Amino acid sequence: MPGPTMFVPHRRHRRGAVLTLVFAGALATGAATGSWGADARGGPLPATARAPRPSASAPHAKGGRPTVRAPRGPGNTGRSADRWGGVYSATEYEGFQRALHGEYVGVGLSVRRAADGRMEVDGVERGGPAARAGIAPGDRLRSVDGTEVTGRPVTEVVARLRGGPSGSGTPVTLGLARDGGREWESTLRRARLRTRSVVAERFRDGPAAGTRIKVESFTHGTGKQVRAAVRGAGPREGVLLDLRGNSGGLVTEAVTSASAFLDGGLVATYDVHGRQRVLEARPGGDTRRPLVVLVDGGTMSAGELLAGALQDRGRAVVVGSRTFGKGTVQMPRPLPDGSVAEQTVGHWRTPSGQAVEGRGITPDLVVHGDAEPRARAVLGGLGPGA
Repeated sequence: MPGPTMFVPHRRHRRGAVLTLVFAGALATGAATGSWGADARGGPLPATARAPRPSASAPHAKGGRPTVRAPRGPGNTGRSADRWGGVYSATEYEGFQRALHGEYVGVGLSVRRAADGRMEVDGVERGGPAARAGIAPGDRLRSVDGTEVTGRPVTEVVARLRGGPSGSGTPVTLGLARDGGREWESTLRRARLRTRSVVAERFRDGPAAGTRIKVESFTHGTGKQVRAAVRGAGPREGVLLDLRGNSGGLVTEAVTSASAFLDGGLVATYDVHGRQRVLEARPGGDTRRPLVVLVDGGTMSAGELLAGALQDRGRAVVVGSRTFGKGTVQMPRPLPDGSVAEQTVGHWRTPSGQAVEGRGITPDLVVHGDAEPRARAVLGGLGPGA
């Protein structure tokens, strides 16, 4: 796990530190948005970068929507106008670093909010506390430690499931309901668990077949898993890259994922205190296989970076609803008491120069509600790969 050395003042290390936390604010402040439905998986984003060629510059995109009011991150006093700035305790920051390695403390379930505000169990981690207690997908989560959760933002509920700094081993009581009228309470003990950031599965809709690659977040090894999933797809089959609810993660992993579909070239540009940099894909990706990317309002940060790159480069058709709109770069600064303060120092943009902060990425095909059936239909219409 990275330690204080990441903050040493040498230029090379400081640049790495900037990008290590480029999108970390998404985890803390996303809790007030209710926009994504997974059990808080994601984290900060490091990346390697270099100075851009002059041709990499592009004009800012114009227009867009008003920014969402800034939720406060842990320890953020709210005195700053910095939407993504915040102060994180040493324990909270350590949790972010664990998240980079696909680890988290919780009960092993993911939740989503239904249209009527009800909180439903969307998935259960095999072998985790929730699974051992007999909780199943489709169950309704009514309360956490006596607090009613219906209508609350998903990530606020996730924060309650995870608990405070004491973490692993602490109890949490869930109020649950199941079809048929059964209601009950179950007290679980939180545990340290590992996430599966990439899940690939084959599907067939009539004569059309493809591989759905679901990417929850960009933790260590995610890019390699995406590349393996693409290589493992059937010959002449398309890929449905599902980034819905993707809360961000490591920039290097997002760029490696982009490299699975691109033959080199620009992925994104960013600036730190006005100094421009670029992120580029490695050559040799699969550029012939049909590709559709699924996004929604919970697609954040590195998820937006990947979707924006594939859209701008003309490599994929993006389907779903407008993404979250997290397009800033944060600089971490250690404080004497061991906590870490973050301040926004720059922005990143898509290959065409589109600014994402507060605007998000608009899909090529906007679909409200469950967009996957339409995405599969679009993929089938793209024809077989080479």
